[in-house]
Amino acid sequence: MVRSESEHTMAEVVLFHHAQGLTPGVEAFAAELRRAGHTVHVPDLYEGHVFGTLEEGIAYASRTGFSAIAERGVAAADQLGGGLVYAGFSLGVVPAQRLAQTREDAEGALLFHSCLPVTEFGEAWPTGLPVQVHGMDGDPFFVGDGDLDAAKELTAGTEGAELFVYSGDQHLFADSSLPSYVPAAADLLAGRVVQFLNGLR
Repeated sequence: MVRSESEHTMAEVVLFHHAQGLTPGVEAFAAELRRAGHTVHVPDLYEGHVFGTLEEGIAYASRTGFSAIAERGVAAADQLGGGLVYAGFSLGVVPAQRLAQTREDAEGALLFHSCLPVTEFGEAWPTGLPVQVHGMDGDPFFVGDGDLDAAKELTAGTEGAELFVYSGDQHLFADSSLPSYVPAAADLLAGRVVQFLNGLR
């Protein structure tokens, strides 16, 4: 089969949802990346549960077990094969970052609203693996929980690593179905992500 030029430039992404579940906003974000020509898989780590508030979602994740949810993410990725870009919103960053750091065939990582210390999953960020981290400078989770510091540490001196900090105090600002949605920042984030994916191949 002869591959067309467009197929060569297409990335394959697995996108993990945040603590409120697989919301219409997460689906809409995936659709935006698909419109740009990329393949996007959006596994449901909550088995159909979607929550109206972050607090309810975190309570569910806590009851289910954060590690159990991360394992569902890893299992979902395992079914897709290799050569993937691992992306996650907030809670979804846990399986995304773990997979990016531990799969030798990872193509890239996109970490939204969250970032864990690199040492959670290895000694250093994998050499040559491109990554973007996005978060708001006034987000109490991103700043207060140490994610911004972890992101600065990850991206400092790491080739192909970018940190984008937006002004504002919303956590899930890129989810168009939530009250925390900030259209201008979300559009900027989406544009940067598409550019990242377009540049991989």
